[in-house]
This record gives sequence, C-alpha cells and structure tokens, in this order.
Amino acid sequence: MRICYLADAADVHTHRWAGYFAREGHEVHIISFRPPSENLDNVQIHLLDAVGKKNIILKYTINPLFVLSQLNRLIKEIDPELLHAHSVRDHTIIAAMAGFHPFVVTAWGDDVLIHPKESTILKYAVPFALRRADLITCDGANTKNAMMGMGIKADKIEIIMHGVDTRKFSESDRDEELQRELDIINSPTIISTRRLGRVHDVGTLINAIPLVLEEVPDAKFIIGGSGEQREYLMDTAKSLNVFNSTRFVGWIRSDQLPRYLNSSDIYVSTSLSDSGLAAGTAEAMACGMPVVITDFGDNGKWVEDGVNGFLFPLRDSRSLAEKIVYLIENPEIRREFGAGGRAVIEERNNYYREMKKMEIIYKDLISRSES
Repeated sequence: MRICYLADAADVHTHRWAGYFAREGHEVHIISFRPPSENLDNVQIHLLDAVGKKNIILKYTINPLFVLSQLNRLIKEIDPELLHAHSVRDHTIIAAMAGFHPFVVTAWGDDVLIHPKESTILKYAVPFALRRADLITCDGANTKNAMMGMGIKADKIEIIMHGVDTRKFSESDRDEELQRELDIINSPTIISTRRLGRVHDVGTLINAIPLVLEEVPDAKFIIGGSGEQREYLMDTAKSLNVFNSTRFVGWIRSDQLPRYLNSSDIYVSTSLSDSGLAAGTAEAMACGMPVVITDFGDNGKWVEDGVNGFLFPLRDSRSLAEKIVYLIENPEIRREFGAGGRAVIEERNNYYREMKKMEIIYKDLISRSES
C-alpha cells in the first residue's frame, strides 16, 4: 500500500504508526509542520510551511488556504492510496476540505474532549472534519462517546489502541549507570513521564512530594517530559523544599524510556483528561510497574483499584501521597500490581496486534474505494 499520514512527525505516536507500516514493506509518507524528532527509516517526510493567520490550536502561524494549496500539491505528487490524519487539529481540518478519499482520521483525545469546548471555531470545525472522514479511530470509549455526541455515527468509529511494543517495554534489571547519574541508588523512586502542561496536572504530584517525604525521607521523584509548565513546576518544587529529591530530566526519548521505567519503583499519572489509557501508563504497566493514576475517563477499565494498581481522585495530592507511601512500604503488593498490569497490556493493548487490525482496515477501505 501507499499510505500518507498527515500528522506531527515529531510525535512518538506518529513514529509508531508510520514505522510499523514502513517495516511491513508499505510505502509510507508523512506530511507534517515539524520534522521528525527521531530517525524514521524508510519513511518519506514532506514539510508544510505555515504562514499567515494565527492558528487556534497550535502556536504556528497558518494561512488555511495556503496550507490547503500545499496539501493538494503534495497529495497529487505522492498519489497515496489512503490519507490518514492523526489528531483533529489544523492540518486535519484543512485536509477535510481537500476532498481526498479514502480519508481516515484518528482522534487523540484532547482534540475532541477539550478543544471544541474551549473554542467556538473548533466547536464546528472538529465535527466538520470528522463527518468528512470515511473512518475514524480512537483509543477510548470516552473519546468515541464524545464524537457520537457531535453527531458522528457509532458504526463509523473503530477503537484501535496506539498499542505498546511489549518486546521493547518489558521488565528488566535496573540500569545502574542511570541510577548513579540520577543519584537514586537505594532510594524508592517514583516516576512521571507525562507532558508538563496544564491538562496533565503534574503539579498535583509535586504537591504530594512533601507528604511522601514525611513518611519516606529518602524517596526520589523523576519528572520526565517537557512543556509550558516546566519552570513553574521547578519553582514549586523549590518553594516546597523538595527540589533536591526531584529530578527534572526533560523529554525522554522513546528508546530510553524502558531504562527509566525499569530503574523506578512506582509510576504516577496525574492527568485530568486522557483518551482511553495513556501511552505512558500503558508502557509502565508493560514494564511490570505498579501504577497510581487518576480516576478519570476509561482509566478504571484498565486499572482495577487495589488489584493491578491504584486510582485516585483528580487533583488530590494527599490521596496520591498515601497510595505512593503504601506501595513503597509494601514491595509484595508492588510486584502483584506490576504483574497484573503487564498481563492486561499483553492481552488488550499489544502494539503488533492493534496495527495488524489497522492494516486489515486500510486494505478494506482501499478495496472499496477502487470498486
């Protein structure tokens, strides 16, 4: 197949989808505003210019008619058998006007759960783009329900998980070099890999740290990810006198994530909104880690509270701290939660199985468009 993705080439989700189909021998192209953050073998990248009017969703400056002209030219040059847009934002909305078919759209979560509520333009533009798609995928029932609330028919939406590479993300020994580098040897270590933005609410974890340290003074906290709240969160850690117990390591490359996860004891997600199960949480579970995550959306469908992890109320730093302390003090429970979480991912969120489902869907859409 000749597949063209309209997606952010710098995003790891794009890498996973495009990389799979390239490795399977298909001809894969990506049209993106940004260059890839990592090397993508056998994938052709086409960069869009962004000029003109200020965009609603991203911080790019975009002239929709100019971008539409570029898209039409690139689509004509690539001559794909299928166009697949990831995340319902600027380029997806513009692509919906191009009229190319088959046209697949994958909703990532905030693009349908949050953005249409915050912008009058997106309230109408997002459903417009979804209606123009031949098929929509998402990875959560909460996201599917939100799109159905916009008038999209249920039979047009398929739940396809982004999936975890359970070969890459699996339990292994701690990385002693990384532990020495971070000065976390012999310290109970808690890790968050979520983006440092408003919706991921990492501040709730920062505020929980003093409460944890009261009970476990030698605990350490790894804060991965980048985002607009990074400086604010670092200042908060300093103001709470917990900065020396905290490691702000920035964005962690996908190929380095298993090292960090397997060198930690507990994974935390404080997010206020996710579509299905967050990729970071799924990766931690695949590594056999106990997880403590917010009781929101579909999280309870993946983590059964007290069985294979803990759920806690949104923005509740005290509850979060109590669950972290409990897990630090109960290593056998940590092992039980970790094993249970790994089993769930292997059964329901396997990357190779999910991409194989998508390959079948692609072939069916192309076949129907040719007949």
